[in-house]
Amino acid sequence: MAKVYATGRRKTAIAKVWLENGNGQLSINGQSLDQWLGGHDSIKKRVMQPLHVSKQESSVNIIVKTLGGGYSAQADAARHGISRALVAYDEQFRTILKPHGLLTRDARSVERKKYGKKKARKSSQFSKR
Repeated sequence: MAKVYATGRRKTAIAKVWLENGNGQLSINGQSLDQWLGGHDSIKKRVMQPLHVSKQESSVNIIVKTLGGGYSAQADAARHGISRALVAYDEQFRTILKPHGLLTRDARSVERKKYGKKKARKSSQFSKR
């Protein structure tokens, strides 16, 4: 089958994902998963979750380009993109991935700062007198 493209998003991070038949290679920004994330094992597991759930770790090759946000948001964007690419690759994966919440875009983002406040909701200390 030909290459399949999907986009994943989280906060301000975007992941462009290309998926094709292969032997289980995963490349993120031209690096392997271990080079890209280093010692962050829990985040590595989050990136690989769609492949473990659908049992496709060793049957597809994935190329991911990420931009924006931090490494955690980029990893979640990559997870979302990989999930969407798997569904585009084979529609039967939808029934496997959907109950795990892997196809839902996490829309939470940073709340904007309000005037008169130190941050979005933090106020100065209250003075009784």
